[in-house]
Amino acid sequence: MDRANLASSIEAASEALVSVLEAARTRQESPVSPTQVRVLSIINVRPDTNVNRLAELLDVVPSSASRLCDRLEAVGLLRRAADERDRREVRLVLTAAGAAVLRELRERRAQAVRSVLDRMPHRAQHDLLVALLAFGHAAAQVQAESAEPRTA
Repeated sequence: MDRANLASSIEAASEALVSVLEAARTRQESPVSPTQVRVLSIINVRPDTNVNRLAELLDVVPSSASRLCDRLEAVGLLRRAADERDRREVRLVLTAAGAAVLRELRERRAQAVRSVLDRMPHRAQHDLLVALLAFGHAAAQVQAESAEPRTA
């Protein structure tokens, strides 16, 4: 298979995976949008995030990020808190409810993926894991290289 067809086939397979994961999200009792899940996930792994940094990570203007946070705060999934080191700085913090939403979503997604894996031969499951780990490693390298400052 040539590289173009390989890339196209991988893209189609990844769309199937995304579809399985998205279906798990939409079955959640308190549905949050994909963007809201992304916000909660970012804050979960980057507890020092403020609205400006969130806007950068989402590639949106700060006012859009602020409105997203307003909505998440209004439903009790997020709160704003003064930074302990610099009281002028406001950090975004997951609430217990926000952490619970992420935990429940991870559980639903894992179950959805298990349901698909159960229909695959054991060897194919192993090969998929090895391939996805290698893909993740290569993707991290590409992202690291693209983040390096360019010298002219």
